Amino acid sequence: MTPRLRRLTAREVLAALKKFDFEVVATRGSHAKLCRVLGDGTRQVLTVPLHRELAPGTLRAIFRQAGRFIATDELRPYFFG
Repeated sequence: MTPRLRRLTAREVLAALKKFDFEVVATRGSHAKLCRVLGDGTRQVLTVPLHRELAPGTLRAIFRQAGRFIATDELRPYFFG
């Protein structure tokens, strides 16, 4: 059976991404820009909308976007339950 996407708030998503060393570097309107810098100087940037409850499609898009930088096996427990 396929695990279901959890209903998350922006705070929960930010807390999960913080565990992977992302930090909020800017906010503009209702979006936060998160960034982390790797040892070789590479910058990795993600954008998260600051809404009380994120729509399932938006969560899936954030998961896909974060999956470019973080192994999906490590990221999946925070987004799927």
